[in-house]
Amino acid sequence: MHSRVDGRARPRPLRVSVVEDEALMRSMLVRTIDEAPTMRVVHELDGAAAARLAIAPRSTDVALLDVNLGDGNGIALGLELQRADPRLAVLLLSSLDVMGLFLSVQDQVSEPWSYLSKRSTFTRDVLLGAIAATADGDVVIDPSLVQRSRPRAGTPVAGLTSAQFQVLRLVAEGLSNEAVADRLHLSVRSVESHLLSIYRRLDVDGEGANRRVRAVLTFLEQTGRTWQR
Repeated sequence: MHSRVDGRARPRPLRVSVVEDEALMRSMLVRTIDEAPTMRVVHELDGAAAARLAIAPRSTDVALLDVNLGDGNGIALGLELQRADPRLAVLLLSSLDVMGLFLSVQDQVSEPWSYLSKRSTFTRDVLLGAIAATADGDVVIDPSLVQRSRPRAGTPVAGLTSAQFQVLRLVAEGLSNEAVADRLHLSVRSVESHLLSIYRRLDVDGEGANRRVRAVLTFLEQTGRTWQR
């Protein structure tokens, strides 16, 4: 039996580890994830020390990590866990703007990370969609943050057409090509054509998911944004 998340077939439910020191927040995350038939929480932990003891290599697919833990830093924890298990996907949560830190570690990770504000996790589809896309190797950035992103003058991203920028912004939110097409009322072929043009304009080489990830990271590096708590 294969489960489906975001239209993709999976051999079993995604295993998710939740590391969050605020009890109410942790309970909400666990409840939302466990209610999804395509996911299950395998670890419910309140800090970095507990995570190091509990999360063994191959025991989970996605680690959902609060950046500011009472006994440590979620970014450092994510790097440590991923060094032990290079295939582990990491989704960071924060109520603050840690985009600079997030971008600074991307060249140290074996699988691309994603980043959501805690406010956005209260929207079920955003949380579950981000977990699923992160497990598939995509970079997902908080939708409210992405929507406030503006190109920095003189960058390749600033040279994108309005349509191309819209497509790339939605890809940065973790949407599939089909979902982008639906949101913008385009055909999937048109979205694919826009993406090919975006890759050329941003000088993004490689193939498949790697190009997609690199385009999103370029988008983040070459745009500015404001953060609302």
